[in-house]
Parts: sequence; structure tokens; C-alpha cells
Amino acid sequence: MSSAVHSPTIERRGIMLVLSSPSGAGKTTLARRLLACESGIEMSVSVTTRKPRPGEEEGKDYYFVSESEFRRMRDAGELLEWARVFDNYYGTPRLPVERALAAGRDVLFDVDWQGAQQLNEKVSQDLVRVFILPPSGEVLEQRLKSRREEPEVIKRRMAEAAAEISHWAEYDYVIINSDLETSVAGLRAILAAERLRRERLLGLSEFVREMQKSL
Repeated sequence: MSSAVHSPTIERRGIMLVLSSPSGAGKTTLARRLLACESGIEMSVSVTTRKPRPGEEEGKDYYFVSESEFRRMRDAGELLEWARVFDNYYGTPRLPVERALAAGRDVLFDVDWQGAQQLNEKVSQDLVRVFILPPSGEVLEQRLKSRREEPEVIKRRMAEAAAEISHWAEYDYVIINSDLETSVAGLRAILAAERLRRERLLGLSEFVREMQKSL
């Protein structure tokens, strides 16, 4: 009669999983799918000075603040990163992220290359960066047109896309989002592998030492 094998519990520090892409490449859809099928990961809620869009909720999609309040938070060191994008400011509140990581929960970020660079400068040990590429420029333009944006907005976003894509080599992983299911599977594989990194497993050294004593 075989006895049950005890599975040791080794605590893990959380991961900051960053997704960046040009507008229209599909990172928001990928983020939603990842959150729906993975436990132990939550979306970082940014603060922004832009106006809420229809259907957006305060505290769920963004924290909507005035420009003066945003500047106060920035100057007080309350933001892990911040950037100005399309005439609006966006930033990541520091305290909720630090609490989640310490509790072993992963945090998902939807930020541009500027935000990713700032996070890398401050918390590189916790950071995993993934860049999402569209399958082609033509596909990207069609996705933007499907949003029914004004022609001048599409033109500006395509120009911004070229600048954003130029930073792809600064990231740890790259996913070409030509098929959603394949991209989701790739993102889940990245998360699974990064969760098993030796340096993230708190107490692993002590666990191994105790095992060696019993051999």
C-alpha cells in the first residue's frame, strides 16, 4: 500500500508581467484572456488624466485623476512609472503592486515602452517584459480602422506604432499576434516558466538543505 507523497509548500515572490505593443496589436485582448484563465495574477490599475470612455469603471479600468493630482503623485514618489501618451498622463501606483508581490501574487501591466523602461530601472528583479507585435502593418491598420477612429487619429497611431515597435529588442520575449489562441498559449507558457525561476522561490535554499540532511 503506497502512502501519499507530501508536496512541500515553497512561497514565491510575485512577478511583474509587462505587456507592451503598438495600439491595435491586441495586448488588451491578450491581457483579458490571461486573467480569465490564470489564477494568482491581477491587473495593475493605472491612474490617468484622460476622460473615462463609455463602460469604463473607476478603480477597475483606471483611477481617473486631475492633472494636478497626477503631478502630486508623481512628485511624491507614489508612481512606479509614468508617461504622457496622446496628450494624457498615465502612471502605475506603487503601493498596491508592492503589496501584491510580497504576498506572492503576480501583477499584469499594460504599459508602453517608456513605462517598461522606468519599471526596469526601478524593479528589474521582479520584471518580465513581453512585446506584442502585429502580423503586419496592413493588419494593424485594419484593426485600427475597425475601431471607427477618425482618419487623422489612425494616421497618428500608425506613426506612433513605428516608434513603439523600434523598442522590441528591449523586451525579454516577443509574441507575434497572428492567432489569438496561439498567442494566449505562448503568454501562459512564459508565465509558467517565470514562476519557476529559482530566484523567485523563497525558502528554496532552506528546503534543499533540510532535504540533504535527510539523505
